[in-house]
Amino acid sequence: MRFRWAALAAVLTLTLMPQLAQAQGSTQGTAKRPVVTLKQNYPNPFNPETWIPFEIGCTNDPSQQFKVSVRVYNLLAQFVAVPVLQGGTGSVAGGQPLENVLLTCGQYTAYWNGNYRNTSNEVASGIYMYVVEVDGLRTVKKMLITK
Repeated sequence: MRFRWAALAAVLTLTLMPQLAQAQGSTQGTAKRPVVTLKQNYPNPFNPETWIPFEIGCTNDPSQQFKVSVRVYNLLAQFVAVPVLQGGTGSVAGGQPLENVLLTCGQYTAYWNGNYRNTSNEVASGIYMYVVEVDGLRTVKKMLITK
């Protein structure tokens, strides 16, 4: 029962993070803040791999770079994996882990093979959360793995 409450708390925390980040960032100038659009992963549910599309939109300078990270968590808010960039763009090569990578405005796709961190061990079936963080602004969605 305790784990169910912990899982519920983790889901609520991850769901509220984008709202808190936006509220905290509202005191700064919003002209340089990117507009992050996180789309649903596909296929969903998936086995064993999935793609996570997201878009970084700019209001001012389209060549401006933003620090981007994509992470996958389980429902207990435990870190599971860092997807890699599908394809490539500019100076960022495809296959590079999306951890503090500088990206410009545009559409991107992250790829996750369904393995735990940098191992060949597949994660268990269940619900997972993926978080895209662009310059401190977090956006969260959930996905389902079925085996």
